[in-house]
Amino acid sequence: MSVEDPTELSAGRALPDSALPAGAGAGLRRQRLSVAAVFVAAMFINIIDATVVNVALPTIAVDLGVPLDQTATINIGFLVAVAVAIPVAGWLGDRFGPREVFLVALAAFTLASAACGVAQTVSQLVLFRIVQGLAGGLMTPVGMAMLYRTFPPAERVRMSRIINVPIALAPTLGPVLGGLLVQQASWRWIFGINVPIGILAITFTVVMVRPLSKGTRTSFDTGGFLLAGAGFAGVMFAVSEGPSRGWGDPLILVTGLVGVVLLVVFVPVELRRTSPMLDLRLFISRMFRSANLITLCSAAGFLGALFVYPLMLQSAFGYGPLEAGLLTFPEAIGILIGTQIASRLYRPIGPRRLIAAGQALVCLVLVAIALVMSPSTPHAVAVLLMTLLGYGQSHTFMPIQAAAFDTVPRSKVGAGTALYNATRQAGAAVGVALAATVIGLIGVPTEAAEAVVPFRWALVALAVLPLLGSLLALFTMHDEDAAPSRGLAPVG
Repeated sequence: MSVEDPTELSAGRALPDSALPAGAGAGLRRQRLSVAAVFVAAMFINIIDATVVNVALPTIAVDLGVPLDQTATINIGFLVAVAVAIPVAGWLGDRFGPREVFLVALAAFTLASAACGVAQTVSQLVLFRIVQGLAGGLMTPVGMAMLYRTFPPAERVRMSRIINVPIALAPTLGPVLGGLLVQQASWRWIFGINVPIGILAITFTVVMVRPLSKGTRTSFDTGGFLLAGAGFAGVMFAVSEGPSRGWGDPLILVTGLVGVVLLVVFVPVELRRTSPMLDLRLFISRMFRSANLITLCSAAGFLGALFVYPLMLQSAFGYGPLEAGLLTFPEAIGILIGTQIASRLYRPIGPRRLIAAGQALVCLVLVAIALVMSPSTPHAVAVLLMTLLGYGQSHTFMPIQAAAFDTVPRSKVGAGTALYNATRQAGAAVGVALAATVIGLIGVPTEAAEAVVPFRWALVALAVLPLLGSLLALFTMHDEDAAPSRGLAPVG
């Protein structure tokens, strides 16, 4: 019997721990807490690693003796590798077991982090970053599949309170931590900090997390993998580099166009497969489809804002990296507070109105930041606005995480988490690309009084995305689809 079996008794209804035998209940509680703990640790170092490097690139260029523009591949290699790995994550988890794949990915990420810290050339650093990206692209969807297979729907509200911690803290801690390490120690430590966390997480997973049952997929969809991997990689490269190289650059046009064509071809190919690499039929589920569309919009708006805001504080207002990071950090406090409130409102209200209200608040806050913020704005106002931004976003994070997989069959959770993470990754890239494009098109004026203008317009453009997310929640989500995670209906 697999470790999840007791949670699927009584015709699909998840039994509370108190209704299980004493030993089984304690074992399930321990398994859930253990899976949540290792997922939080893995997500934390993964997100930190994706955000911490930017502030260190000028120092890396000087230390390794190369022009600054040659360091761009350090991030590009990472992002493209993540895009390649995500599509295959679901199949690997089903074929070899999610715990085993998670351990291999976590170990590879930790070793690659150590190797990045001792790299002697840019080429070596790029190679090790690619390994990091491949490992990170596997680690997140497989870890999420472990969560959704360990926590029954009625427990996912509590689960979301836990996993919001890395999502809230890591994006804002990354630049602050990176600036501190670069200034006070060495850029090599931005990778070195992953090593002890990774070792602890590996040890904890081996000791505390029991193996989970494997999925039913056995055949590898080679064609789907090649189409999805190359397509996602091409689009991710174009979207990431388009703002800096220019959208008319031949390399951007070719990679972007080829990527889009491959993904278009990918759709009918996968729909004909009995065991597809990415199961696009999951989008038939109304809740899963709506959750992915809203995640695309909310990730684009929120992460795009986290890109623009500290850049505006430094480039237009003259703040240092550390001060800009500290003024951005209150969004994490807003998420942590908002998650506790949203989790209590989730059962009586349902996800539809929570998400619609949360995304509407994010939209209003982004417009307020664009209109209000200036070099003379009191810090208290900046802190309040960023706290409200996080508070609004938490009302999307929490309900989406609880409800997204309510109507996805348990056997398809691995495939679903791969699709969901591909959507979120695409949203993040789109948001940053949109913001960078607006800033690049307007240009940063030399006059100090006008330097904030491109950042204001970038924030206004980003505000359209959560507005769209709010409308999608109102008109495409149905609270009855989330009945299992609200504890109102059996899992079915």
